[in-house]
Amino acid sequence: MGRDLYARRNSVTVKRARQMSFEGFTRYMDSAECLLFKHECQKVYQDMTHPLSDYFISTSHNTYLISDQLVGPSDLWGYVSALVKGCRCLEIDCWDGSQNEPIVYHGYTLTSKLLFKTVIQAIHKYAFMSSDYPVVLSLENHCSPSQQEVMAEHLQIILGDSLLSDVLDDFPDKLPSPEALKFKILVKNKKVGTLQETRERKGTDKHGKFGVWEEEEPEPEEEEDSEFKDSESSYTLLEKENEEKEAESIKTLGVTLFKKKKTRKQKIALALSDLVIYTKSEKFRSFQYARLYQQFNENNSIGETRARKLSKLRVHEFIFHTRKFITRIYPKATRADSSNFNPQEFWNLGCQMVALNFQTPGLPMDLQNGKFLDNGGSGYILKPQFLRDIKSYFNPNEILKDSNPITLTVRLISGIQLPISHSSSSKTDTLVIIEVFGVPNDQVKQQTRVIRKNAFSPRWNETFTFIIHVPELALIRFVVENQGLIAGNEFLGQYTLPVLCMNKGYRRIPLFSRMGENLEPASLFVYVWYVR
Repeated sequence: MGRDLYARRNSVTVKRARQMSFEGFTRYMDSAECLLFKHECQKVYQDMTHPLSDYFISTSHNTYLISDQLVGPSDLWGYVSALVKGCRCLEIDCWDGSQNEPIVYHGYTLTSKLLFKTVIQAIHKYAFMSSDYPVVLSLENHCSPSQQEVMAEHLQIILGDSLLSDVLDDFPDKLPSPEALKFKILVKNKKVGTLQETRERKGTDKHGKFGVWEEEEPEPEEEEDSEFKDSESSYTLLEKENEEKEAESIKTLGVTLFKKKKTRKQKIALALSDLVIYTKSEKFRSFQYARLYQQFNENNSIGETRARKLSKLRVHEFIFHTRKFITRIYPKATRADSSNFNPQEFWNLGCQMVALNFQTPGLPMDLQNGKFLDNGGSGYILKPQFLRDIKSYFNPNEILKDSNPITLTVRLISGIQLPISHSSSSKTDTLVIIEVFGVPNDQVKQQTRVIRKNAFSPRWNETFTFIIHVPELALIRFVVENQGLIAGNEFLGQYTLPVLCMNKGYRRIPLFSRMGENLEPASLFVYVWYVR
């Protein structure tokens, strides 16, 4: 009783002196005001009126799977949880089902099956819970024309006005912006014919009508490489010429570059094809082919292995391509365990849709979640100017001559109620690793000393300095580990965010589990400063 009375009197005295008590200071430091993540970045603050191709878009791979790729279950929760996390591009693998009802599953595997209809119902319910901006349904379509018609019917009836089924008046021949597409759901699929033909068919009966989608399969990329070893330098020269001369030179190359190897045909129901407006799936042949023939509403999907090779051989062409066309990168087929690649290497190239297996925790998903904290968690992040400007010669593997690096200083002061070790050891020997992810020259890792047998209030008081040349692409990750001498270090918690979303000064860093759960009150106490 006496202690409470003293505390109240002391509080009144401190307030009158316009000061802060120790208890008040502690509460303030523990409040949202003192978090490392900037308050401004917690809302949509970027210009959302650029074309879709100017944004990084939060993208999921095989969204229906919640475990591995071969025998694991398919579940609606995959779609619900992805949408709640702000994901804006979902993948749906569609196959013929019984009773003329299309199903969703990973074809030719033992994964369980979902009805296409129930998947669309779940998406409709949760599409705009976390973000007002457009959702793209990436259809991997293996259905017969009759069941494609059923798919089209479900999409139209269930999604109603939220389904984009016609060209916007202001965007007849260019990609619209996320702002113009607010609360809209777009279908990404193969398409037959042009947008003009689609408009001419509007209101007509399409039942039983289909078109033939032809895919010309050119010589493999590997054979192109030996024939055009100097593609990087020739590209730079071409870029300096006007479009007409450039087109002519590419046509000359096209004599040998685009020989047909074989043609694959697929019947596409017009009812489904006509729902594809700004997101037409088009097989990636080569950058030269795309520069000459690819239309504004066509986008490509490239496997991680091929994309990685192209990023090394033709980095300038790759970035030029992603300035104009939406490019999706997806995991290689051998990732049967649903593991992920590091998405940063493809964000560095301006790839808009870097598709990850959202069900698999670890570093790649930490980077994904950290990057898309920005811009209010809307799932859309405006790419830096140098990845949008057609005149830019940005190369992530080289330091820009006119770069404006930042010097970042982080003083790691202490930890607060850190997670305890789940290993056999009764005490936790804590250390913190600070990692920067970005262009190759910016990637670095530093760590503190080990504090023995103290996870409750470890104190490091160590200072780290980082020179970051391209902060616009950089993420910083704080990882708390328990030192393990035999089995390796044990992960205890982490927090990842964009470098430019960090507040300066004394700040608190919340920690999250491997599965993304908030470990409150566990946190780190730091002092941050950076200058350009």
